[in-house]
Amino acid sequence: MLSATATVQGERVADDFEAYVAARGQALMRLAYVLTGNESDAQDVVQEALSRALPRWQRIASANDPDAYVRRMVVNAHISWWRKFRRKESPVDEVFLPGTHAGADDLAVAKAGNEALWAACARLPRDQRVAVVLRYYEQLSFAEIATMTGVAEPTARSRVHRALSTLRTAIALEVNDD
Repeated sequence: MLSATATVQGERVADDFEAYVAARGQALMRLAYVLTGNESDAQDVVQEALSRALPRWQRIASANDPDAYVRRMVVNAHISWWRKFRRKESPVDEVFLPGTHAGADDLAVAKAGNEALWAACARLPRDQRVAVVLRYYEQLSFAEIATMTGVAEPTARSRVHRALSTLRTAIALEVNDD
């Protein structure tokens, strides 16, 4: 039987966790979306990370930077998801063949730049893509990226540099093909 003190403390931890999720949930979703490439998978990754964080929340909240800890949990959940489902097909809401729906040309023109960049990002090796997302989307320093991904800082710098070089080449080829 739980004591009244344990129940009150458990409620306080749950309230603290709920406040954290309310404050940082959208940022975690954005990070997961950039890592996974679609909203459905991003939701799964964030849910997995948060479901693992809740039982440990008292310890996580007392860490120096709980947000960095939870972001790392999101990255780890994505890596685990990617390893588990990398060969699985991904369902989509609707399948459109070129020119089969209203405004296809307008939509294609509006999204061409973003799609080319996303396609180039999707072709990057996972480690480079994670490093670029953390550097330019989450605006983390190279030291923070190194800590979060478990590598040395020069390795984090190298991954970002190689990724940017690959992206520049891919975008230049895309522009020249048009």
